[in-house]
Amino acid sequence: MTQQHPWSRYVAIGDSFTEGIGDPEPRSKGGHRGWADRVAETLGESSPDFAYANLAIRGRLLQQIIDEQLEAALLLRPDVITVSAGGNDIIRPSTDPDEVARRVETLVTGLRSDGATVVLFTGPDIGMTPVLGRVRGKVAIYNENLRAIAQRHDAIIADMWAMRELKDPRMWAADRLHFSPIGHHMIARMVLAALNVENDLAPYAPEPLPHPTWRQARVDDIGWAREHLVPWVVRRIRHQSSGDNVLPKRPDAGSARLADD
Repeated sequence: MTQQHPWSRYVAIGDSFTEGIGDPEPRSKGGHRGWADRVAETLGESSPDFAYANLAIRGRLLQQIIDEQLEAALLLRPDVITVSAGGNDIIRPSTDPDEVARRVETLVTGLRSDGATVVLFTGPDIGMTPVLGRVRGKVAIYNENLRAIAQRHDAIIADMWAMRELKDPRMWAADRLHFSPIGHHMIARMVLAALNVENDLAPYAPEPLPHPTWRQARVDDIGWAREHLVPWVVRRIRHQSSGDNVLPKRPDAGSARLADD
């Protein structure tokens, strides 16, 4: 049973992480569920008038989130807002994590202007990933900036870096960039814990993974590069985004329940 909490109107903003990519679910609006939907569903259990909107769109850079989602979020008059932004900027080779964090602070200042509770995400520890592991140091610097921003603006930190369970490959989707349904479930539990909301979401109790042979690991890496890495690089070269022509899946605040609940 989810305990009572003080919030009645939740808005989520961000990119593919918050949209729920990696967690396909036909009963969810937009066809993806994700951690934010799961958090909203849980918060709604103890509040019959609870309303939820999700403005996140895959591929969005920080400035796009500021330009497209900040004002729209405030117009919905939320009392709790989650924001995960800047990750797509940080993984680009020319970005400065301090400069990205300065723009995040502008975003957080705007989101806090009406007194809403703001939840801010650190980036996960990606040291074990084959490509993104190269920017692990930048993510760590960015995270320290985010902690300072949260302290200055009385925001809540949802600490992805501290989630050691995310080192389990089963937490990640096939593209190794987004989270699997299990990963989204565990992140939802973490967010609810950060909000100090007790809930019934089950902890993850994995069976031990078999150790792959060197040959099988290389075959998997080649298949991943061909199916996921190369298309991602091509989109960068062409200045295309996976979110081109995509609209928010929940632009209006409404029930968080799945379609057939």
